[in-house]
Amino acid sequence: MTEQKNVILTAKDVVVEFDVRDRVLTAIRGVSVDVTEGEVLALVGESGSGKSVLTRVFTGMLESNGRVASGSVMYRGQELTELKTNDDWQAIRGAKIATIFQDPMTSLNPILTIGKQITEVIIKHQGVSPTEAKAMAIDYMVKVGIPDPGRRFDEYPFQYSGGMRQRIVIAIALACKPDILICDEPTTVLDVTIQAQIIALLKTLQREYNFTTIFITHDLGVVASIADKVAVMYAGEIIEFGTVEEIFYDPRHPYTWSLLSSLPQLGAAGEELFSIPGTPPSLYAQLKGDAFALRSAYAMQIDFEEHPPAFQVTDTHWAKTWLLHPDAPKVEKPAIIQNLHDKISAKLAGKG
Repeated sequence: MTEQKNVILTAKDVVVEFDVRDRVLTAIRGVSVDVTEGEVLALVGESGSGKSVLTRVFTGMLESNGRVASGSVMYRGQELTELKTNDDWQAIRGAKIATIFQDPMTSLNPILTIGKQITEVIIKHQGVSPTEAKAMAIDYMVKVGIPDPGRRFDEYPFQYSGGMRQRIVIAIALACKPDILICDEPTTVLDVTIQAQIIALLKTLQREYNFTTIFITHDLGVVASIADKVAVMYAGEIIEFGTVEEIFYDPRHPYTWSLLSSLPQLGAAGEELFSIPGTPPSLYAQLKGDAFALRSAYAMQIDFEEHPPAFQVTDTHWAKTWLLHPDAPKVEKPAIIQNLHDKISAKLAGKG
């Protein structure tokens, strides 16, 4: 019998607007999603699709010109959209929902020692003495793979490499003992080897501490290795949602097909990688129909006229595309992503 997991965070019909030079930009358009305890939810999509903006709603970190115009965000029974001030958010931000950002240098104070930055968080969130906090900080440094932590405790961020700084940011997040850890493209500024190490570290820590993870990325290769569930975002909207296996091996939205077709692992020597034509629509305008229609080779007339509802594929998988309507013509997903598992496995085995 499988263990029933609880939904601990629910966004429902969330709309986020920004005032920009006397115009209104709608960055999030009616997003609904459940985050399940102990799982890794990946938010994927091109830059500007709304991934980071959505998670900033969960921590009350929208810029001053932004607002949740409508919708609900419930965290363990508490309505987060009712929290307005930094004081209101104190009990949630960091303590319950913590964030690791792309660039560790923007997350660390350059004039404070590494040890000071970790112990401050431990004292604030765990209520221990400075002596206990130092011992705990060194233990966290060990857990995230910092060599010789007793000596490096008194060093400054500039004395650490980019990968080591990101490990410290992870240690600080762990010191908050969060319920949910948001990882906002935490490996983007790191080289490929260090990226792999940070991903492996996050997977290990997630198993050890059993926190829930929301992982933001545009790299589907990362998604395959870390996620349980995947939400595909486009133009401020979740357009497909499913388990990682469903999104990779039974994708239904043409945008998801395009993202998968862009995987570097599918490239052949001497051939250009697939790239999605065109650009995303302006979010200043009211969007009509399927926002991806202008870039899609599979668009039908209805895609330009009516917004598609969410069509259920399985109990865990849905997609907003008119191709799933019973009356829609039957089309095959692109040849490049058919038998995707076999193709990627062959590449990894050196046969592709």
